[in-house]
Amino acid sequence: MSLPRRSRTAAVTLAVLAAAAALAGPTARAQSGPPPGCTGPASSTWINVNVEGLRSSDGLLAITLYPDDPRRFLVRHGSLYVGRVPAHAGSMRACIFVPEPGNYVLALYHDENGNRKFDRSGLGLPAEGYGFSNNPPTIAGLPSFRAVRLSIPKANLSTRIQMKYP
Repeated sequence: MSLPRRSRTAAVTLAVLAAAAALAGPTARAQSGPPPGCTGPASSTWINVNVEGLRSSDGLLAITLYPDDPRRFLVRHGSLYVGRVPAHAGSMRACIFVPEPGNYVLALYHDENGNRKFDRSGLGLPAEGYGFSNNPPTIAGLPSFRAVRLSIPKANLSTRIQMKYP
């Protein structure tokens, strides 16, 4: 026994809609919250950090979040938070929570020896890889605060940071 044409069309349409909803369901839920492993004190705002140029999988990648205050930039105890995730050679993705939408600075370093410090040479120059939001030039020294300010107006945005090594 076959269904009338109108009923078959309706049944096919419902089946297609049900399949589309089943496929879209997990994707929609995944986008409504932070990715697994997002570091920092949980909040409703986070940023995905695409890191490029890590030379090895040794140690940790430290992601330091600074407030929108030039007096606290790169100052001891000036950061809001330092998140650490396992390093992965080449390119990797990490995520860090921010307290709320606004302007921040991200400073990264590749803690290859895992001592949880940014190591420097005897001359005070970096001994480990580093990077900053907006990828400013650092040939002549540290970047200006203005060059590294990053606007994070809402959750689930992405930024790219290229690591530099001495």
